[in-house]
Amino acid sequence: MTRGFRVACIARQCSSEQRRSSYRSMADAQKDPAMDEPFLSNLDLFLFLFSLIAGLIVYWMVFRKKAEPIPEFKKLESTPQTTRDTSFIDKMKKTGKNIVVFYGSQTGTAEEFANRLAKDAHRYGMKGMSADPEEYDMSELSRLPEIENSIAIFCMATYGEGDPTDNAQDFYDWLHEGDANFSGVKYTVFALGNKTYEHYNAMGKYVDQRLSELGAQRIFDLGMGDDDGNLEEDFVSWREQFWPAVCEHFGVEATGEESSIRQYELKVHSDVNMNKVYTGELGRLKSFESQKPPFDSKNPFLAPVTVNRKLNKAGDRHLMHLELDITGSRIRYESGDHVAVYPINDSVIVSRIGDLLGVDLDTVISLNNLDEESNKKHPFPCPTTYRTALTHYLDITNPPRTNVLYELAQYASEPKEQENMRKMASSSAEGKALYQSWVLDSCRNILAVLEDLPSLRPPIDHLCELLPRLQARYYSIASSSKVHPNSIHICAVVVEYETKTGRVNKGVATNWLKNKTPTDNGHKATVPMYIRKSQFRLPFKSTNPVIMIGPGTGIAPFMGFVQERGWLKEQGKEVGETVLYYGCRYKNEDFLYQEELEEFEETGVLTELNVAFSRDQAEKVYVQHLLKRNKEAVWRLVHTDNAHIYICGDARNMARDVQNAFYEIAEELGGLSRAQAVDYIKKLMTKGRYSQDVWS
Repeated sequence: MTRGFRVACIARQCSSEQRRSSYRSMADAQKDPAMDEPFLSNLDLFLFLFSLIAGLIVYWMVFRKKAEPIPEFKKLESTPQTTRDTSFIDKMKKTGKNIVVFYGSQTGTAEEFANRLAKDAHRYGMKGMSADPEEYDMSELSRLPEIENSIAIFCMATYGEGDPTDNAQDFYDWLHEGDANFSGVKYTVFALGNKTYEHYNAMGKYVDQRLSELGAQRIFDLGMGDDDGNLEEDFVSWREQFWPAVCEHFGVEATGEESSIRQYELKVHSDVNMNKVYTGELGRLKSFESQKPPFDSKNPFLAPVTVNRKLNKAGDRHLMHLELDITGSRIRYESGDHVAVYPINDSVIVSRIGDLLGVDLDTVISLNNLDEESNKKHPFPCPTTYRTALTHYLDITNPPRTNVLYELAQYASEPKEQENMRKMASSSAEGKALYQSWVLDSCRNILAVLEDLPSLRPPIDHLCELLPRLQARYYSIASSSKVHPNSIHICAVVVEYETKTGRVNKGVATNWLKNKTPTDNGHKATVPMYIRKSQFRLPFKSTNPVIMIGPGTGIAPFMGFVQERGWLKEQGKEVGETVLYYGCRYKNEDFLYQEELEEFEETGVLTELNVAFSRDQAEKVYVQHLLKRNKEAVWRLVHTDNAHIYICGDARNMARDVQNAFYEIAEELGGLSRAQAVDYIKKLMTKGRYSQDVWS
C-alpha cells in the first residue's frame, strides 16, 4: 500500500467516524428537550473565534523558527562517476586527436592492442586515444566526421559462445537495436578470437558488418586474430598493412619517428601515509579490509577457503577440489556460472626481477598518465610499491609481446642483443620466426628474457608501464546453489611443465590455489572472487532429458547440474533422463568424484554414468567413442525426446570430436547427408539445445 493511499484511507475513515458521531448527536438531541436552546450566543462565538485567531498569530510570531540556510556541501575529492565526460568527440577535439580506438576486452588483450594502435598514431603524423565503449556515449559516433581525417578503430574480442565481452555488451545491444546514420564515419575492425570455437570472431565480424550497414565507410579490411595460432603475429601483420593504407587514404606521410614513447611518468613517494597506498586492491582503497557488496570485477569478495583436497588417487598430476565460503556476501549464482578468481604471482619470480634490475621493490611509486584528459590515470592502482605491482597487478609469467621487446630494446647495451630484440618486433619473416622460436616455443616470460639477455637492464618503471595487467581466471562452478547456497566449488588441475630452456613454468592461478589451505597459522586463507553469469543452463523444464559430456575437469559444471537434478527430485518434481559421459586416463588414478557419481547413479539421480578410461587398455577410448557405441539411445534422446546436450572441456580436440560424433549419429540413424547433419546440429545450437563451455 502506498503512503498516499494510506492517507486517503485514513481521511475517509475519519470522515465516516465524524458522520456517525454527528448522526448520534442529532438522535440524542431529538430525545433531549434541553438541547433545543443554543449553547453559545452569536456574540460568544465571535469572541471565541477572535481570541483563537489572535492567539495563533502571537504564537507564530514568538515561537516561529527562522529559516535555516541551505548548507553548502563540500565537493568530494574524487567523484569520477558523476563528473566523467561521456563525450569522446569533445575529448578528441579538446586534445587534438583524430583517431579513437575502442576495445571490447575480457582478458586485457584487446585493450592492450588498442593502446598500441593509439600509440602508433603519432608515427604517422596523427594523434590517437584508446577508449572503453562502456565509458562513453557511443551514439556520438555519428559525429566523428566533425573531426578532420578521423578514424574509429575497433579491437573486438569474442567471449564464450560468440558473445560480446562484458564492457562491450551495451555497445552491442545499441548497435543491434539502433538505426543510427554513420554516413561519413570511417572505420576498421580487428577481431580477436580462437578458431577452435564454433563462433570464431563473431563479435568482430558483427561490428564490421553492422557499421557498414549503418552507412560507415570501411577503410581497411577486417583483421582476424586467432589465439589458437599466433595472435600476436596476426595483429602485427594486420597493423603493418593498416597504417600505410591510412596514410594513402588521407594523403599523409609517416613521420619516420620510431623512438620510444612513454605514456606514464614516474613519481616516487618518499614521505607517504601508508594507509593511502594500494596493497593489492582492484578498486576502492582498503576494500579488502572493509568489504561492501555488491561484489564484481572491480570489487571482488574475499571468500574463505573451507575445503582444499586432492581428487586424484595417483599419478604425477595434481587435480583438486576447493570450496569457497560466500556466507553473508549476498552473492548469488546458478549452476553453469563461472567463478572468477584473482591470483597473485609467485614471490620468488617477483624478487628475482627486483634483484636483476637492482631496485628496492618496496619503494612507493605512482605512474601518472602524461595525457591529463585520459580517463585512465594510472596503468594499475597507485600509489603502490613495485613489489605490489609485480605481485598483484602485472602479468609477469606469460611470454612478452613484440611491442614490449621493441620498447625495451633501447636498454640493451650489447648491440647484438638489441638487434635481435628489434628484429623479433619487426614484421619480417626472419623476425617472426625468431620471436616464435625464442619467445613463444621456448615459453620465455619476462624474467627468462632478462636472465638470457644479460645486457638488458631497463628502468623498472618503464617495464611496469609496458607489462599487461594480471587477469582474473575463470572456472566453471562445480556446485549447485540449490544444494550449496553459501558455497562455491572449484575443480581444477595444477599446471606445471618444463620448457625447452630447462625452466619449470607454473600456472599462476592453479599453483596459488593449490597452496590455499583452509587454515594457515590460525588465519583463514581467502580468495578474491566474483561471479560471471553464463548461458550454460539446465533446461527450463525439468522433464527434458540432458546429455552431459565432460572429460577431465570438464566434469565441473555437471557436478552442479547433477546436484540440482537430485534436489529437484527431492522436491517431488518430475525429472527427465540425466545421462553423463565422463572420461579420464585411468580408473584407479584420476576418476574424479568417483564416489559421488556412483552414488548419484545408485540413487537414480543419474540415469546413466558412462566413463571412458582412455589408457586402461591398449586402444585409447574417449567419450566420443562411447557416444557412438550408444548411438541408438543417444539419437532417441536427442531426436525424439528433445534432450539438451552439454559439452564442457577442451575445445581444440574433444569438443570437435564430440560434434563430429553427433554428425555421424545423425547421418546414420537420421538418414541425413553430412550437410544436413551439420545443419541439424546448428539448429539445436540455435534453439539452445546444444551448449558448450569449452576452452583451449
